[in-house]
Amino acid sequence: MPTIRPSADLRNNYNEISRFCHEFSEPVFITKNGKGDLAVLSIDAYEQLCGKLELFRLLNEGLEAEAAGRIRPAKDAFNDIRKGHGG
Repeated sequence: MPTIRPSADLRNNYNEISRFCHEFSEPVFITKNGKGDLAVLSIDAYEQLCGKLELFRLLNEGLEAEAAGRIRPAKDAFNDIRKGHGG
């Protein structure tokens, strides 16, 4: 269940919100006038999320290359890497 707090809590209970974000690695959703406004999360959780998005992007790039027939044996690719070539 998401943690939802009013915007006043960000100002009045910053330390509590910060501790929660660090302890549980989950965002806290901040509302303004009863509507969603912000998602607050720790730097570690943010960097982990960005890393996942980059991994998904690279996996999708690989799947698209495979679908387009731009593939070669892994053995050849690793040999090129060992020789210092990009392929």
